[in-house]
Amino acid sequence: MPTAIAVTSADLVLPPTDHQTPTAALLHAPDAQPLEAALADMQVLVEQHGYVVALYPASLPPVHERRLHTVRSVLESDRIALLKLDLPPLGVSVLVRQLRQLSVCDFSAGVVASAARLLSHYIYAGALLNTVTRLDRVPVTLRSHAKSWVPGSQFGVLATPEPQLIRIGTDERLTGPAFGTRLVVAKGQLPSDWVTGTLAPAWRVQGVQEAALPAYSPKWWGTPKMIEFAAYLPDVSVLYQLVASVRRENCSWCGLDLIGDRCGFCSAPLVPPENPTRGPGVLTRGTPTPHGS
Repeated sequence: MPTAIAVTSADLVLPPTDHQTPTAALLHAPDAQPLEAALADMQVLVEQHGYVVALYPASLPPVHERRLHTVRSVLESDRIALLKLDLPPLGVSVLVRQLRQLSVCDFSAGVVASAARLLSHYIYAGALLNTVTRLDRVPVTLRSHAKSWVPGSQFGVLATPEPQLIRIGTDERLTGPAFGTRLVVAKGQLPSDWVTGTLAPAWRVQGVQEAALPAYSPKWWGTPKMIEFAAYLPDVSVLYQLVASVRRENCSWCGLDLIGDRCGFCSAPLVPPENPTRGPGVLTRGTPTPHGS
């Protein structure tokens, strides 16, 4: 059985791109499921799949995050990876689908879990906002804050891989990927065609997909008046080559395979530290360099 991929909200599960991509398991919030049921569900996942990789956004309510750690602690299982991600919620959804795709490949659970850090550097996640006054996850200048109070102002914000903020209507442009991507768009309470009509052509995306706005998105971006977007590598063969090109190591603590400088299951750093590299020709357009993984 493939490694189980789990999420904390059903709206973090994008539709599969093919018939082979499995779905993700749902880890309910404490107010939706008693602890005994959560323990039983996780135990079944571990027994059926061997390993579980759970991904959740940094905006997850603390009580839900504590539940995840409680379940892993009570089960005393080293087969459960809890990956807290700084990606915006829609970016988390994209990464979740990519790991779902890789879970059916010939990668070990340790490699799948540690691949999350590598692949997150190839996700261009951002949003169109009507205000940045409550945006605290991307650097915002005092000048941008002041302009945010001007009626009708809109801002294009890129959270990853490098933070960037522009005001719509100026000559500024968000820096896009130098390789082929598709774009997924989730609309909040902001009527605009800037993302699909201006950003998508400028980034030369290979297609646009619409998705439901994740429940965590308004909190992450500081406003419900937004349109969230994420550009990503859509081809599983490219994802496979990207992960396979990085040298594998053994975790000195738990013994699992890993790529990069940290184990996805026990969080132990690689000793001695190594910088992963990818082989040439992995991406089809341009030669972006990972910021580390």
